[in-house]
Amino acid sequence: MEIENNNATPSLSGESTPNLLQGIGVSPGIVIGRVVVIKRHTCRAGRYHLPPDHIQKEVARFHQAVTRAEDELVRLRENFADDLADALSIIDSHILMLKDRMIYDQTIRFIKSKNVNAEWALAQSLNHIKNRFDKIADPYIKERYADIKHVADRVFSILFGHKPYQLVQENEPVIVVANDFSPEDTMQLHTENILGFLSEKGGVTSHTAIVARSLNIPAVIGLTHITGSIATGDTIILDGGLGQVIIKPDSEQVQVYRRKALQSEVIADELAPYVHLSSETFDGYSVRLSANIEMIEELQTVHRYGCEGIGLFRSEFDFFHQQPQPDENALLATYRQLLDSMSPHPVTVRTLDVGGDKFLDHLPDHSSQLDPERNPALGLRSIRFSLHEIKLFTMQLRALLKASAYGRLRILFPLVSSLPELHQAKAILRKVSSDLDKEGVVYGSDIELGVMVEVPSAVILADVFSKEVDFLAIGTNDLIQYSLAIDRSNQHVAHMYDPFHPAVLRMIKQTIDAGHAQGISVSVCGEMAGDVICAVVLLGLGIDELSMRPAVIPHIKRLLRHFHYEQLQQLGEDVLRCVDGQQTKNFIKAYLAQHYPYQCNNY
Repeated sequence: MEIENNNATPSLSGESTPNLLQGIGVSPGIVIGRVVVIKRHTCRAGRYHLPPDHIQKEVARFHQAVTRAEDELVRLRENFADDLADALSIIDSHILMLKDRMIYDQTIRFIKSKNVNAEWALAQSLNHIKNRFDKIADPYIKERYADIKHVADRVFSILFGHKPYQLVQENEPVIVVANDFSPEDTMQLHTENILGFLSEKGGVTSHTAIVARSLNIPAVIGLTHITGSIATGDTIILDGGLGQVIIKPDSEQVQVYRRKALQSEVIADELAPYVHLSSETFDGYSVRLSANIEMIEELQTVHRYGCEGIGLFRSEFDFFHQQPQPDENALLATYRQLLDSMSPHPVTVRTLDVGGDKFLDHLPDHSSQLDPERNPALGLRSIRFSLHEIKLFTMQLRALLKASAYGRLRILFPLVSSLPELHQAKAILRKVSSDLDKEGVVYGSDIELGVMVEVPSAVILADVFSKEVDFLAIGTNDLIQYSLAIDRSNQHVAHMYDPFHPAVLRMIKQTIDAGHAQGISVSVCGEMAGDVICAVVLLGLGIDELSMRPAVIPHIKRLLRHFHYEQLQQLGEDVLRCVDGQQTKNFIKAYLAQHYPYQCNNY
């Protein structure tokens, strides 16, 4: 690694005012400071043919590099054991990846079969993995490739003989800039002299972003070519909430953002008391505010923001980042930790939601051999996949039931579109329960069962489903797409993706009324739940639970506690009379401007 120090600051956009850059804000906070740009060694893996009598030595060299990388991670884990307990599971997963068959076994096979050096063999293994991930559209899944690459890069560095590096050792507060940061890098940035960091790569759900949020380090990522457009010593403004960076700000910009930073601190201070308050209206009507999470290491953030449960745990990530594929005991360990940590609050675990753009190659071999689908969104996905792969489904249900002894479990079946699907899934669950009874395994007696309402048929059948389950969970992301026939990742029609479309709001209301008619609760766990403008409508429509990103909880809790329930109900009735999405949005904004004295876009 070397510290880059030059004076050129070329424009990323080519515009006449190039100093404002837009990235992805992954950890909120506004900081102003001097930059240190980090340039790492570039490892280029050339191919070298080895004589047969050198192959075993090369395999041994690769094994030694992996062992040394493992030792480095173990030492790092020990150094941070006291203050980063929840995030340390990320290091644990990286340690497991070092010996994963996709990296370790494949590299050794290349060395032996091609008679080549370890560097080239490892590069080929990584390229094979990348090709698989490039075919995945789901951003949550796709970002897990970064973890594999971080692990491989550590081994590369050892193979090439590079000395271990320290990210930065500064005597004054600085903002660190690099092409990418691994989660381990981010942990090492946890010092009083690191104001924040910028990177060219990464995403909102990357492990690096999760660690940054856990450490409260303001961060912006996804800034293409930033390491070549900024120099060590430059002053910048970093807004981790809006994902904006201003290079070489003028005095007026500095003053404006200093005021914004103070305002952010004021807002944080204002919201802090809400973390510990109950989520209820001014007149005492309660609504549960829960968290959506993907990984166990997010629990620290869940507790920090006063979440009243896990409204959606996306269980497919255990199948994805655990190598090899997790067995029943591995799943049980995750679910037990979740339930035990959140007790007495409920934890809603969505069963395996793969297929579509989330097909995982390392699920059972016969699964990955299914014919490619012309329209994956309408194909073998979610509950359909689980009912097709009953052995895998059974293993997950066994782990869930066993874990239920440690807390309050809610099992959620995704993308249910018909009653026979629900009956088949329930039959498998009953069989699992019966088997555990015969084995003498103790499990919870109060497990709740729910279905996700994500397709129009589920809305129409909500009254029927409500007689069969204990709760309904509306997945607004898919419901909007399936109802309006809009692919929001398609730039030509993404603008038509409209959560305020009257049809969407009427379907949500129909589902809520159907659930309440049978005396069961109804939640929303899509992105609408975490937006103030949307949330106030959902509350007015009578929703019982909103599940969202943990950091948004205090904002929604403040909103909820500001209104009387009758006010929200009247708002819900008024909104349902709107006949156009823009009209609905304008009406809500005007209502909040008149009745709610806080900003609605401050997070």
